[in-house]
Amino acid sequence: MLYRPFKPQDLPAIYAIEEVCFLPPHRFSDTYLRQLIGDPHAATWIAERDAQILGFAIVEWPGGPENFFAYIQTLEVLPEARAQGVGGELLRRLEGSAAEVQASAIWLHVDADNLRAIRLYCKAGYRLRGREEDYYGRNRPGLVYFKLL
Repeated sequence: MLYRPFKPQDLPAIYAIEEVCFLPPHRFSDTYLRQLIGDPHAATWIAERDAQILGFAIVEWPGGPENFFAYIQTLEVLPEARAQGVGGELLRRLEGSAAEVQASAIWLHVDADNLRAIRLYCKAGYRLRGREEDYYGRNRPGLVYFKLL
């Protein structure tokens, strides 16, 4: 598996992954995805095997003073590539990008029903910090996880 930063020609493949991993209205639009990737205060990592993109992840951070937090916008892996360590390695890459810009912590939202993702975050040292009711739609709470870097 090759892990590398995003290249502009990756956009169609990662949007196809977005379409597999999320249903409307929770799917990022093509425009919003381009906006996230193009943000100078963000990093996008790609997981690729045999020239096929199997996953991607985006972290962003505010520009400004030290002691700030980074936020994981998304971490997505195609179903056929799950449970192979891809998500864990993408997560480490996001943390590395956040650490490089001197973020002091990193946080994210995850659907309370996404037990596989929750296990991944807990295994990586993230701790539950809160719950936001209806974050992913009516009666679909989002859990907030946090990790010091």
